[in-house]
Amino acid sequence: MERIDAHCHFWQPARGDYGWLETGGPELDPLRREFLPTELAALNSGRRVVLVQAAPSEAETHFLLGLAQTAPQIAGVVGWVDLTEPQAADRLAALARNPRFKGVRPMLQDIPDLDWINTAPASEAILALQALGLRFDALVKAQHLPALRRFAARYPELPLVIDHAAKPDLVNAIAQDWSENMADLARDERIHCKLSGLLTEMCPSRLSSPALALETLQPVVDQLLAWFGPRRLMWGSDWPVVTLAASHAFWEEVTDRLLEGMSDEDRDEVLGGTAARFYGLEPGVLQGGSHA
Repeated sequence: MERIDAHCHFWQPARGDYGWLETGGPELDPLRREFLPTELAALNSGRRVVLVQAAPSEAETHFLLGLAQTAPQIAGVVGWVDLTEPQAADRLAALARNPRFKGVRPMLQDIPDLDWINTAPASEAILALQALGLRFDALVKAQHLPALRRFAARYPELPLVIDHAAKPDLVNAIAQDWSENMADLARDERIHCKLSGLLTEMCPSRLSSPALALETLQPVVDQLLAWFGPRRLMWGSDWPVVTLAASHAFWEEVTDRLLEGMSDEDRDEVLGGTAARFYGLEPGVLQGGSHA
């Protein structure tokens, strides 16, 4: 089965709408440059990707859809729309005319109000997501999970995926409430989870070798697999953010070790099948190896 990267980013800082990148500390310096399709294609053998927004602006969504016109490896785009605007439903409908537009991601982790998702968006906008067959990427941390549970219950027909496994605390002990809330959300079979964004949550000392990273991540991945199963767990590189912790190749090696005890069928689901099904991606041809 084709291997698909379910979560990566391309950006041009000169566009001026990446506030988190502009105001962040010097640790973000390696990200303050252009990251575009050709560079990632050289790292991942040109395999297809789901491109996810990195700026809270519709202008960036149009920029990403423009990249998809000339970069065949972009199988889908998860963009951004101001869900609080009265015209949000119309804006979503206009974007959905582009078959590469697959859904939206409000940057919930950056919003001070933990319950924003239940109080701020117009209900018409969320209902439009459902009606248009679009998906919702939840960029959340452990403290947002109770609100996400309430949101998911209010909109039972909305396909939803939790980005980066809600960023569990991999430096200290993983909080019990993260485990309880993730397990509870996973009982809803329409809710999916991304195996991505975990290296940047780890203690740097655990990134000196794949073996050390594996020791930290294996218990977490085993839990995610027990809760969601391989048909609702999807792998993503989180490139280029992952490079703050380790290389793209390092994360691929760690991933292959994390999944090596699985059957070929289950591993194929995590590495591509789940993403293709969840995002409704058209069939494509893998240009690299099936587990490269």
